[in-house]
Amino acid sequence: MFGLKVGAVTIGHVGYAASCLVAAVLMVVAGYAHQVVGLTGALSSGAKIGSSPSAGAMNILVMGLESRTNFQGQDLSAAQLKVTHSGSESSVAAGTLGAQDTDTLILVHIFAGGGKAEGFSIPRDDVVDFPHATFDGLTEGKIDAAYDYAYNQSLGQTVDEHLSSKSRYLLANQAGQLFEVQTVESVTGVHIDHFVESNIIGFYYLAKQFGGMEVCIKPAPAQGGFAAGANLTDKDVLAGTDNSGFDAYTDGYNRKKGGTQYLHLSPAQSLAYVRSRDTLPGVDIGRTARQQAAIDYVIWKLKHEGVLSDLGAVTSLLSSAKSYLIADSGWDLPDFATDMTALSGKNLSFTTLSSAPTNNVVVPGYPTPQSVNFIDVPRIQHDVRKAFYGNTTAPPASSVTVDVYNGSGAPGLAGDAAQDFTILGYKAGAAKNASAQSQALTAGNQVFYGAGAELNAENIANDVGLATAPVALSSLPAGHVEVLLGSAVTAVPPGLLTFGAATVTAQDYISAAQADGMSVAGISTAAVAGPQSVRATIVGARASAGRARAKKPAPKSSKRAKGAAGDVTVRPNAPYGIPCVY
Repeated sequence: MFGLKVGAVTIGHVGYAASCLVAAVLMVVAGYAHQVVGLTGALSSGAKIGSSPSAGAMNILVMGLESRTNFQGQDLSAAQLKVTHSGSESSVAAGTLGAQDTDTLILVHIFAGGGKAEGFSIPRDDVVDFPHATFDGLTEGKIDAAYDYAYNQSLGQTVDEHLSSKSRYLLANQAGQLFEVQTVESVTGVHIDHFVESNIIGFYYLAKQFGGMEVCIKPAPAQGGFAAGANLTDKDVLAGTDNSGFDAYTDGYNRKKGGTQYLHLSPAQSLAYVRSRDTLPGVDIGRTARQQAAIDYVIWKLKHEGVLSDLGAVTSLLSSAKSYLIADSGWDLPDFATDMTALSGKNLSFTTLSSAPTNNVVVPGYPTPQSVNFIDVPRIQHDVRKAFYGNTTAPPASSVTVDVYNGSGAPGLAGDAAQDFTILGYKAGAAKNASAQSQALTAGNQVFYGAGAELNAENIANDVGLATAPVALSSLPAGHVEVLLGSAVTAVPPGLLTFGAATVTAQDYISAAQADGMSVAGISTAAVAGPQSVRATIVGARASAGRARAKKPAPKSSKRAKGAAGDVTVRPNAPYGIPCVY
């Protein structure tokens, strides 16, 4: 709408996000299609994920990489690393900093007519099963790592091929894009029509084009070992780190006055603002609130101050954007823009998907225990579908019988999947091998339905990662859905796993949710009693919620990107639609 896990866990995680917000300029930029259509077309070099239309109602995934490279695999320059507070050249060159993780994931639904949009930020530490095993055999991990795993697998597969470096990295990014899209689809239960992606330097360039960014910030209450107002800087007194260099006092925050204040940030401090994390309430949850506020500001700026009314500025911005911004190849961006002219900040709503954070959890693929989020997949899918599609809901799951057939012969697969369907509320039907049914077997999953079960079948199709529409069968009884697991499918589709990953039990989720003051009243009793396996083990004492997030070491650097005093202004009133956040 609008760029192998290594290292030890540290409390002061180097977290980078929100670069993808630069993509917001596309809504206005593409309006100049008759003059710069070639430049907008150059941005659509990502993976093709289907044949969805470029206008009308659609779901868009916005991805922001923490990568310290551009899309051609080249490391950021020393100057870029310094201004983005992204670490040292030696750390980047050694591969110990900045994987291809999607630190920002925002799923946006554009309503028909383009005048309204709903978005959900997806916390990057959510533990999920992947749609298929990764190159080193991993079947689960954090949702932000899906891109990185597929990216590295692709680079390994092309290392001996006679391809240019540019081609190899384009293929690697496309592999990452596809796998991340598939993973998000399996968790949220909705089909993704298009995506846009940016890397870390992208947001800085956007902020520079805008001359900085307006924010409204308020001191956070004391929490998690931090004193009141700790969020006004990114100095983590518990871990002794300062990952982004954000400092509201340097940016003009009046310490004596206190309370909620409006600031104008320099470009470097604008990036630091949306990257700050460890001192915020809810950590990643707090950071997504800042990302959402930044999107509101970008839209307000474009609508009310004509930032991009200068064609020369538009052309300059687009010419450099191909280094930090990619959209899927099936998306006609100028066509999309014509449908988006009515969108304004007041009609763009963002929330964060619910999750239960906890710490010291062993996650496959990571060398040390991690801070993670456990998720309730049925609740997430319900919330997303309700927000995106309103009252167009399927009949109750309890009115539908689901038959499951195993096409791969993996031991117990049909029974395991059938049990997960009953946990989701469906009636148990057949659980047999594919030979017991009449449809032709394919490598991927298929879904068929009888009379009255079309909407349920569409939900189930999303749950099992089906890219095409389910098929009506007159031979199926009314109220029945048939799921034919493909010959290449050897594990339960992740969208059926109640708590995101097969290793996360109901008790794991309940313990984390209760410790964070969340209600667990909606969890099904079948899920609580279910025999899901226990491989993700919680070790040691539980630290304060949301701490100890890192999986890669943070280099200590004396260089910090602070906003210059001359860039700072304090304004008494915020632009319309910019929320005041911690």
